[in-house]
Amino acid sequence: MLIARSNDRNGFTLVELLVVIAIIGILIGMLLPAVQSVREAARRTKCANNLRQMGLALHLYHETHNGLPQQATLVQNGTFSGYSASARILPFIEQNNLHSLVDFDIGYIDQPEICKTKIPLFRCPSDAKEGTRFENGVEFYPSNYAYNIGTWLGLNQETVTGGDGAFGYNMNLNFSAIHDGLSNTLGVADVKSFNPVLADAGQPAGPNVPPPNTPEDVIAYGGNFDPDIGRTQWVTGRSRQSALTTTFPPNTVIPYLHSDGVVYDVDWTNAPVGPANAPYGYRCLPSRSHHPGGVNALLLDGSERFVVDSISQATWRAFGTRDGSEPVSE
Repeated sequence: MLIARSNDRNGFTLVELLVVIAIIGILIGMLLPAVQSVREAARRTKCANNLRQMGLALHLYHETHNGLPQQATLVQNGTFSGYSASARILPFIEQNNLHSLVDFDIGYIDQPEICKTKIPLFRCPSDAKEGTRFENGVEFYPSNYAYNIGTWLGLNQETVTGGDGAFGYNMNLNFSAIHDGLSNTLGVADVKSFNPVLADAGQPAGPNVPPPNTPEDVIAYGGNFDPDIGRTQWVTGRSRQSALTTTFPPNTVIPYLHSDGVVYDVDWTNAPVGPANAPYGYRCLPSRSHHPGGVNALLLDGSERFVVDSISQATWRAFGTRDGSEPVSE
């Protein structure tokens, strides 16, 4: 008796396996951006929460000291050694122990253990850069948040005061001095750590220089280039470390072509603080972030909002001034 053989198959052909693998690859390719988008949304929410906590700290500081913290302090015809607003709000962000170690009567470079301390609240989770940076032998830890010092002028050394923002040198402003209203005035916003800087060109040096119209106008002033010095020191009130200006809208690229052939997106300052330098310190320090499409920003009323890159220059500058009486249309 002959037994018929079955033609049934118990496996897959090579073509079928390749088709299945291709389909799985397509599905993964479709899902991966969605997963990344969800993760970034979570990081952006955490970043926004950091700003809200900083906003609460600023209000508690104001209530305690009858004014906002200074960007830094400076003695006329003296050298700069000021601590940042972030250093001054430490007791109000549950950093009392660290604050108790800070001697505000001596320079921060003489307190290296303070300078290198990591403050998680000052770091945006979307910024993947990590670690410290040494300057003049001192180790510093970075920050992702900067304080609004105004449109363009950062320091008038003749009067030892800052510009038209909510924070500045020797400026301990009461909320009553914010004539544009707390809900119409920028307090703090995102910046990128380890940002390139173009600095110390010495120009412009005179008073009442109008803000530049384009990023190229800024680059034309020149300066000395450093690839990663910006936003690396939460403890210091130097502008390139803890301040921002609203010269241009968020994430505006300030393109500097270096001799290595690479175009860097730089922060820019005209001169360091000191009696031998330009008496008027101009700064172009845009708010930047790793969040697609915009930046997280804290207004002085304590509210946080996501500001899109497409906001008009006029509106962003209006948010940057404390008493410009400009209409905020967006």
